[in-house]
Amino acid sequence: MCGIIGIVGKEDVADRLVDGLRRMEYRGYDSSGVCIVHGGELVRRRAPGKLIGLVKELAANPAHGTTGIAHTRWATHGAPTAANAHPHATETLALVHNGIIENFRPLREGLEAKGRVFTSQTDTEVVAHLISDKVEGGLSPVEAVKASLPLLRGAFALAIAFRNEPDMLIGARLGSPLVVGYGEGETYLGSDALALAPLTQRICYLEEGDWVIVRRDGAQIFDKDNQPVDRPIVASGASAAAVEKGKYRHYMQKEIFEQPTVVAQTLRSYVRVVDESVALPQIDFDLSAIKRVTIVACGTSYYAGLVAKYWFEQFARLPVDIDVASEFRYRDPVLEAGGLAIFISQSGETADTLAALRHCKENGQTIAVVVNVPTSSMAREADLLLPTHAGPEIGVASTKAFTCQLAVLAALAAHLAVKRGRMSREEERHVVQQLIETPAALNAALAYDDAIAAMAHLIAPARDVLYLGRGQDYPLALEGALKLKEISYIHAEGYASGEMKHGPIALIDEHVPVIVLAPSGPLFEKTVSNMQEVRARGGKIVLISDAEGLAEAGEGCIATIEMPKVHPLIAPLVYAVPVQLLAYHVACVKGTDVDQPRNLAKSVTVE
Repeated sequence: MCGIIGIVGKEDVADRLVDGLRRMEYRGYDSSGVCIVHGGELVRRRAPGKLIGLVKELAANPAHGTTGIAHTRWATHGAPTAANAHPHATETLALVHNGIIENFRPLREGLEAKGRVFTSQTDTEVVAHLISDKVEGGLSPVEAVKASLPLLRGAFALAIAFRNEPDMLIGARLGSPLVVGYGEGETYLGSDALALAPLTQRICYLEEGDWVIVRRDGAQIFDKDNQPVDRPIVASGASAAAVEKGKYRHYMQKEIFEQPTVVAQTLRSYVRVVDESVALPQIDFDLSAIKRVTIVACGTSYYAGLVAKYWFEQFARLPVDIDVASEFRYRDPVLEAGGLAIFISQSGETADTLAALRHCKENGQTIAVVVNVPTSSMAREADLLLPTHAGPEIGVASTKAFTCQLAVLAALAAHLAVKRGRMSREEERHVVQQLIETPAALNAALAYDDAIAAMAHLIAPARDVLYLGRGQDYPLALEGALKLKEISYIHAEGYASGEMKHGPIALIDEHVPVIVLAPSGPLFEKTVSNMQEVRARGGKIVLISDAEGLAEAGEGCIATIEMPKVHPLIAPLVYAVPVQLLAYHVACVKGTDVDQPRNLAKSVTVE
């Protein structure tokens, strides 16, 4: 969600604060701002829109000083205006906030009754006034923060600067991530290690309820009970090099084309090429004793979980429940003893998924986490950590993280099948051979990029688009529709092919393109029958299939996209490529902001 950086430094911090924001702009880009403590003043610069607005503001009105905080905002309360941009300030302090203060209305009413004047529509400003009121009432800044934090309900990561404390920041976290960085004569706060990578590799992760006093010579951390604690300082591993687009027009395009490489990197951690076997990290529980799998995720990660449900049930014969994370706890799920709960997330900080993880842990489930950030909150709370190796994904619409998640889940499904005696040694060798071939198949799929770009103009004028698929291609239909919605703003829906006649076929006319994912195989004929139903009602069909499928059913389609012939196990990874490329090229035709689509943020750290 929003991005936070703070520096207690030895030299001017404005440029470094902006550089940190630039590395986090994918987290929020509705507005941005900085506040620097200098000469007994809080020097604040804010701007609506993307970070370039703040850069121009600082060029026109520089801010000098060695201690400061900065923020990129994804709006929750209040429109993305300069007045609602962070940092929020009073005469006493300025602060930045990631999260949502759920009880901000009663707090605001109480503070307004005491005469405090608010200038924004945000929930965050309440925290600034709450702490200021206590400082102005005679408490020290540290005591004021300590007294205020228990009054806040919701989720927050906070960085607070005080007008009369030029060499100190205070940070706090509950439900939203915050890290402390240690430099040479400098100390930092950040939303994640990536923001601090150019400044330091030595960081510590604050735990739930922690708050921290940051000074130039180090940091003092307290837990939720206000007891001093030591948190381990670790090497972040985040690259200090800026992530560049290189020869590509957009980060999303670059990340689509990185998939053969990053999927290969990921699979190297899960398959042994020499003896053609699947290998997982060392674990201290018996996988063969697992009776049921629960999968929880959001968005694209949820669709990866839907594919995994097919794999786990088909190969390992394990029953699988799967939920959208935001709904999971609220249906009060029945969690049987001996269950494995799998949580899938790119960032490892998604608020709904993290809350579901903790609910499962409290109910005795073994926790497995498939995540792209091995130092994230979810990763640190896992019994079984299954990292993807996609590298930083800057485009908001997930691409390479999705296929790497599928690669890990495919390996896990095979491993569970072996451990449960459902897969012979010969079958395991065959599965590993298919997984090893995946990067080459992804390269073959990417070879059709130009053909997909050439047909994007057929989809771009549409107001509605339908995606159809059967079996494990059904989750790919859902994912394809999501991608098109996210970056082109065309309304799109994914359906199981056989469900068309149960309602969605009423939407079909000559203005509605229908994207059909149908590799040749056991389900192909049934999918073709559904295509004929669409064609009979004037629908415009784009068929994505292999050469055999296109030869049989491609006639009469407005366009076809040929994919390599692959084993059903790896088909979801391969067929992810054309739906990603189609969404990308349609968005380019429409001229939308591909990497930072409106209203979306990369890491959703609020419920």
